[in-house]
Amino acid sequence: MNASSPEFGIVIVGDEILSGKRADKHLPKVIELLKARGLSLDYAEYVGDDPERITDALKRALASGDVVFSTGGIGATPDDHTRQCAAQALGVPLALHTQAKELIEQRMQELAHEQGRVYDPEQADNLHRLNMGVFPQGAQIIPNPYNRIPGFYFVRKGGGVYFVPGFPVMAWPMIEWVLDTHYRSFFTAEAWLERSVIIFGAMEATLTPLMEAIEREHACVKVFSLPSVDHPQFGRHIELGVKGAPGQVMPAYMALLEGLKPFHLKLGPELVHS
Repeated sequence: MNASSPEFGIVIVGDEILSGKRADKHLPKVIELLKARGLSLDYAEYVGDDPERITDALKRALASGDVVFSTGGIGATPDDHTRQCAAQALGVPLALHTQAKELIEQRMQELAHEQGRVYDPEQADNLHRLNMGVFPQGAQIIPNPYNRIPGFYFVRKGGGVYFVPGFPVMAWPMIEWVLDTHYRSFFTAEAWLERSVIIFGAMEATLTPLMEAIEREHACVKVFSLPSVDHPQFGRHIELGVKGAPGQVMPAYMALLEGLKPFHLKLGPELVHS
């Protein structure tokens, strides 16, 4: 990853995720979208439909200077709180966004035409739908290629917080638009690579000084340790490895293997993930 790249996070909003009524699909997809661009996700947070918790999560996101995606809760039903919470977190009022209003009206006209109806902008349902364009004052638009109903975003401290719907068919292309429009300069041509080895009979605490030494000597990679007590193939073991740009990984990995020799540990297979 580009050394100057911002950190990336995601806030996933919705009671339906926390109750198990729906399985979250956003986290693995965002990881995939970032990875395809040589980037990686640094953290994720799940929040139910509680306005106080949503506001607190958004305050942290806005203050972080990171690139944070917020999914869900930007509709116009009583359980959608994200727009209001974003305004509270920012300390600004809500207002109907001019461009969002135009896009929503275009969508309503298209629907009326498809259904063989005459579009009436004063109809109660149409007036209610405009609430989906009521954003915190100062918001900018994220285009929605699926049905025109936009998301919105705020740039803060070199990063930004980007609000998209909970529906994957809308959210994912909107997140791609954000990445490709605002963060292309951080993309890397090299894929992210991991090299690791299975270790038997070791404790993480024993290996920690070696891990710290590898990270000091190879600043562009991350060292990781994944212990397991009941793996179906390897049983109790530790997967120890390094990850980063391919050109940086191999020297660090060779140093890691060399550093393991004095421990006289039983080593299993070596693994490669890209």
